[in-house]
Amino acid sequence: MNASPDERPAPSANLSRIDGSAGARRHFRYFDYVMVAFVAILLLSNLIGASKLASLGGVTFGAGILFFPVSYVIGDVLTEVYGYANARRCVWAGFFALVFMAFMSFTVVAMPPADGWDGQSAYEAVFGSTWRIVLASVTAFWAGEFVNSFVLAKMKLMTGGKHLWTRTIGSTVFGQAIDSALFYPIAFLGTWTTAQVLTVMVTNWAMKVAWEAVLTPVTYAAVGWLKAREGVEVFDENVDFSPFAKTRAV
Repeated sequence: MNASPDERPAPSANLSRIDGSAGARRHFRYFDYVMVAFVAILLLSNLIGASKLASLGGVTFGAGILFFPVSYVIGDVLTEVYGYANARRCVWAGFFALVFMAFMSFTVVAMPPADGWDGQSAYEAVFGSTWRIVLASVTAFWAGEFVNSFVLAKMKLMTGGKHLWTRTIGSTVFGQAIDSALFYPIAFLGTWTTAQVLTVMVTNWAMKVAWEAVLTPVTYAAVGWLKAREGVEVFDENVDFSPFAKTRAV
């Protein structure tokens, strides 16, 4: 049951409160730019960083982990500023972009190299991926990002829009847990030992959550800047949280 108007949390100063269904049909000034940034960082972190193992202070990790969590920060900003329905559009855009990138990579790598071109092995090392890793990446992103957005939207209602850090970090705890719990078993179970899979899964989950906490001031700055310019505070009431729900445009 929805709360009465007197019981509902007030929006931030100088911002008009709207519910999620209204936000889904509203034209925002900066939404398209944020969506482009979200998809671009998602693709680049998977394309450039995923193939390299790095080591700092004796800790070995995939280099992409340094930048992939930024897409989660932007995902938090999308849900916090523009609402779950608009974040859902971005998740689907990222999902189909990842699928196309995987298709393009498989196609280009599989094409026979021209005579005299000796870069095929290096090209395969950088852009080639097994079907398991591609399936794991796409599945983990889709599920993890939707969980992240859902938890943040629900926590915003629970906190009345206060204490932003609790929902950005809290949503990442759950979203990245789903992401890691899907990616590593799908990609490596049977190739790595179960102990290795669990160790890397927990380590990477902890590193991603820690990154989210470190980037909290950046999240606050981005959310404050965008809300001030969009002029609204979106609370996800009257919203269908199904990933497959459609919002009719006006």
